[in-house]
Amino acid sequence: MRVRKRKGAEDYLESHPQYVILNPEDAKGKWHQVFGNTNPIHIEVGSGKGAFITGMALKNPDINYIGIDIQVSVLSYALDKVLESQAPNVRLLRVDGSSLVNYFEKGEVAQMYLNFSDPWPKTKHEKRRLTYKTFLDTYKDILPENGEIHFKTDNRGLFEYSLASFSQYGMILKQVWLDLHASDFEGNVMTEYEQKFSSNGQVIYRVEAQF
Repeated sequence: MRVRKRKGAEDYLESHPQYVILNPEDAKGKWHQVFGNTNPIHIEVGSGKGAFITGMALKNPDINYIGIDIQVSVLSYALDKVLESQAPNVRLLRVDGSSLVNYFEKGEVAQMYLNFSDPWPKTKHEKRRLTYKTFLDTYKDILPENGEIHFKTDNRGLFEYSLASFSQYGMILKQVWLDLHASDFEGNVMTEYEQKFSSNGQVIYRVEAQF
């Protein structure tokens, strides 16, 4: 997600260490201590302005959620949502999705979400797509055996690419939705992009893939 640079965003994040983990490498293998419980940990890579991660945290108080985004201004808006929600089971990280093994031990993350990732449509940018095989290597390293990725997008090209990437990697496509909002799927929590796109009549695609 690209947003206008927010003045003072970095200071704002640093002033809320109870929600924004400033040195996540120190938490590797210790995330249950950070949350103060042994509940499962779910992460969203590319958390945007935080609507999904806070919505999920409020809906599922027995799961710990971590929202990850590399952009300071974007993460600052996610912090707005967290503070507004007062959800105790959510934390935010300003890190890159390709470096997750620096912050999580094998199996420390129970489940992952990829929502409305940048499609990087040009072939020369394929390696930047969050469902490219090198990213899948990273996710597999921090998820348990049979760990899952739940992926949503409005971009048909990225969706088709991701289905192929998951399959070629040897993952199981547990369920596929070609029109999520027209399906009987229950409990969907929408992202900001999803609200915008669906209100314009765009189809939302979803898949649950398992290693």
